[in-house]
Amino acid sequence: MRAVVYRETGSAADVLEVVDRPVPVPGAGEARVRLVRAGVNPTDWKFRANGMNGAWDEVVPGQDGAGVVEEVGPGVTELTVGDRVWTILAQYQRPGGTAAEHTVQPVSRLVRLPDDASFDLGASLGVPAVTAHRALTSGSVSRLAPGALAGSTVLVAGGAGAVGNAAIQLARWAGATVVATVSSEEKATLARAAGAQHTVDYTRGAEATVSAVRDVAPEGVDLVVEVSLAANIAVDVEVLRVHGTLAYYADNGGAEALVPVRPTFAKNLRLQGVLLYTLDPSLLAAAAQDVTAAVAAGALRVGEDAGLPLHHYPLERAAEAHAAVEAGAVGKGLLDVAEA
Repeated sequence: MRAVVYRETGSAADVLEVVDRPVPVPGAGEARVRLVRAGVNPTDWKFRANGMNGAWDEVVPGQDGAGVVEEVGPGVTELTVGDRVWTILAQYQRPGGTAAEHTVQPVSRLVRLPDDASFDLGASLGVPAVTAHRALTSGSVSRLAPGALAGSTVLVAGGAGAVGNAAIQLARWAGATVVATVSSEEKATLARAAGAQHTVDYTRGAEATVSAVRDVAPEGVDLVVEVSLAANIAVDVEVLRVHGTLAYYADNGGAEALVPVRPTFAKNLRLQGVLLYTLDPSLLAAAAQDVTAAVAAGALRVGEDAGLPLHHYPLERAAEAHAAVEAGAVGKGLLDVAEA
């Protein structure tokens, strides 16, 4: 099989290459998937560049993908040959991710993909949608479904990013009013396409941002989904209501944040970090169920008309896809592993 691999850390152009490898055989509790699409996320280039690979001599990158089950190992009853699936954390603590024609995964990391959903969508779910789900359920709700966030207002920072896009769509599906912060009119258009009812240009400054959000939610927002805690915590604390939640999932803009102590405890705020790799398996499973339900309902989509432009690359151009994501390309990078 063709697979993208790296054997040392470094730039995408220097360390990624396409090789031929034997087709892997599933063991007990595992299934082999013939991949059609593989997603490329910021976490993929960070693993590749920073040595977060585990004790492997060779790594196939990629946490997210979608394809068809073609063989199951002993004891597997949850999936059958021919099932369409999407992956969760395919590379975590394993050397074989999704940038390959085949991957073997524990069945706990494979989720059935609804029949009407494209492989493009399936390969775009994992890291972004599950992260968004956890951020949205860090407050007063534990599961997402229509009506779960009815009456609440959610502020999504960076509404044009992949996680921001998923957070907007899932929050709207669950009944929330959504405000998204963006840095340009182009990104505002994408956030509105995802479903945000209100957009705020944060480049106009903190005071203008707070004022614009307060115009929508005079008593404050219930939840903030934050990509840049270090840069935005003061604004977030200002716009949150009493008993609100600030859920942050990345360290964009700085590795340390200065917490305004009195304003934070005066409002009884909850600060919730979000990282999928250490998330309890039961929470991953709940997220998979809810995300799949949103997909089946047509509430979670990809493409320009859903606010997430798709950028397709053949497997041989995986290094180019990694470099584009690392450079901050707007939209979703996908590797076209095989014909659908």
